[in-house]
Amino acid sequence: MEVRDAIDPSTPALQVSDSVETALGLLMEHHVNHLPVVDDEGDLAGMLSEERLMDAEGPDAEIDSLVVGRPVSVPPEAHIFEAARSMVEHDLSTIPVADTQGQYHGLIRRHDIFDTFAQMLSTQQSGAIVALEVDPRDYALANLVRLIEQNEGKVLAVASEEPETSTGKIRVTLKLNVKDTSRIRHVLEHNGYHVVASFGEAEGEIEELVEEFVRYLEV
Repeated sequence: MEVRDAIDPSTPALQVSDSVETALGLLMEHHVNHLPVVDDEGDLAGMLSEERLMDAEGPDAEIDSLVVGRPVSVPPEAHIFEAARSMVEHDLSTIPVADTQGQYHGLIRRHDIFDTFAQMLSTQQSGAIVALEVDPRDYALANLVRLIEQNEGKVLAVASEEPETSTGKIRVTLKLNVKDTSRIRHVLEHNGYHVVASFGEAEGEIEELVEEFVRYLEV
């Protein structure tokens, strides 16, 4: 998915002529800690945090004087993973979308990123999520899928994380089309995969986890 497809139209940017009081009000209203600042030509001028606004001289000061440095942004044609990486790298609750000329297109919220990843992992489809670890030398996606399909399961989505150290394990998260994963987990363990956790076998478990995580993101 491209960044342009995840833009949140309901959250406005700040204008350079806005006051500190107005800016803080918008942050509170939309439950975010960062908002982009746009100039009179519609170009991205910067990014302001709640912390920087609180350090301003007073509530009536214009935010234009607080904008410094080159703003972090992602182009509209970038993959959604690029937006997620930039958000994590710069610890942002929102990230502006701007083209190479600096024209502002909108913003993406942390919540939007999670919604997109949830869709990519097919969390709304019936089935369970299985998390496992495996030694890098033993990891082959084709073999993993084969083992699952031989035991009457299908892989709806897969995500993997590279090991943090040279001796670490690859972490793999699978969304399956079945809720009872007991046989599949047994077969995977027997073939060298360490099953860390499974979710969704209890009614409504995945939906509860998603709702809980969304509430956490919006704190």
